[in-house]
Amino acid sequence: GKTREGAEEQLTSGDLLSNRRMFYLLKGAFPAVQINSEERVETADQETVSWDRSIPEDIKQKVQPKEVPAESVTVWIDPLDATQEYTEDLRQYVTTMVCVAVNGKPVIGVIHKPFSAYTAWAMVDGGSNVKARSSYNVKTPRIIVSRSHAGKVEQVARQTFGNKTVIIPAGGAGYKVLALLDVAEKNQEEADVYIHVTYIKKWDICAGNAVLRALGGHMTTLTGEEISYTGSDGNEGGLIASINMDHKALIEKLPDLEKTSHK
Repeated sequence: GKTREGAEEQLTSGDLLSNRRMFYLLKGAFPAVQINSEERVETADQETVSWDRSIPEDIKQKVQPKEVPAESVTVWIDPLDATQEYTEDLRQYVTTMVCVAVNGKPVIGVIHKPFSAYTAWAMVDGGSNVKARSSYNVKTPRIIVSRSHAGKVEQVARQTFGNKTVIIPAGGAGYKVLALLDVAEKNQEEADVYIHVTYIKKWDICAGNAVLRALGGHMTTLTGEEISYTGSDGNEGGLIASINMDHKALIEKLPDLEKTSHK
């Protein structure tokens, strides 16, 4: 099939196997919690994935646990982000992601790179193992965008920030969020702003939104609205993500992008 953007939608055995493990581990541990995943889980594929509920000591020392009603929690899983790139063997872009939203707000995000075993996690008001970089280029930001529609963003970005603006085409929403952070990975590019101008699924962006939010950053629609992680599984308004920058000022500089996000 095709995505809303018209790109061919890829589905691999990697997606399905990863999805099955992630879904059933979480469902087994937290049966009352709503879990939304990119891939549909077939009853015939059900498996028991046990977890002894032990948490690594380094995480336990940082996290401040909070109790919330199960009905207020929605978990969003992307079992294999950047599937297109995975099929092209561009493995640096591939991540698996889990996000916990409470009352629609993203509060825990985990972005894992399975091919290099790097994991970034953060919890709003509860610790993280990743941080923002020490500086960002505000005047001529490096803008990271989807490989599939880099040209559309490039045109507007150059009008807004000038011809010296660098556009970085990349795969995977998880990878693009990591590009905004201090990530010690040799294959991880660095950017100052992440922009997406078309429809995008919430399991693609929830984990990154939670990580940025926990670190004091922002991910909003192109008009500056917070994205709610309840209800429908899609975000219609495009997105702009930044950290340690004047997010509102960035949005005000990009008035033309929102008009294209619904197409």
